Amino acid sequence: MNNDAPDKQRRKPKPATQERLRKAALYYIDRYATSAAHLRSVLMRRVSRSARLHDTNPQEGEAWIEEIVSDLVSRNLVDDRAFAETRSLSLHRGGASRRKIAMNLKSKGVGQDDIEAALRSLEETHANAEFTAARNYARRRRFGPWRNADEREARRDRDLAAMARAGFSFQMAQRVIDAADIDTLERSLAEGDY
Repeated sequence: MNNDAPDKQRRKPKPATQERLRKAALYYIDRYATSAAHLRSVLMRRVSRSARLHDTNPQEGEAWIEEIVSDLVSRNLVDDRAFAETRSLSLHRGGASRRKIAMNLKSKGVGQDDIEAALRSLEETHANAEFTAARNYARRRRFGPWRNADEREARRDRDLAAMARAGFSFQMAQRVIDAADIDTLERSLAEGDY
């Protein structure tokens, strides 16, 4: 198959203009929850590509991006605090530790104040959030009581190490991995005995 055929070639992207960047920003926030910093980086990639392919001015594009993002923030279409709270809740449900949640939010450009507020909100809505997350992580990865009984002891150290890499304390990981069975672990969670 000839990849050089004219109908198979990729079209060259159009140069970045303020209006195209605004449309791209609106399209992006319509599809994805995002922080202001992450939206800036997404738009800046477009400006960089445009500068490379069309010799447009990257400083002018950067100024447009600042104006666009500031406008979206002022109209509450981009809200770092709301993004941090929803993202932390989503990650928590998937079994992410507080540390992993904080690192993820930081990588998305969320400020430290918003990260701390999101983690406080998570603790307020889920009394035993870290233990619940550890349980969810172990269940998803089939560690501890979710592992086959004949493999459990042989894999214990690896399971503990995986939970430590996921950001859970040794005591928390040990509590989940060494639970006698799933019912005992669930009872501990329900009674707040963690």
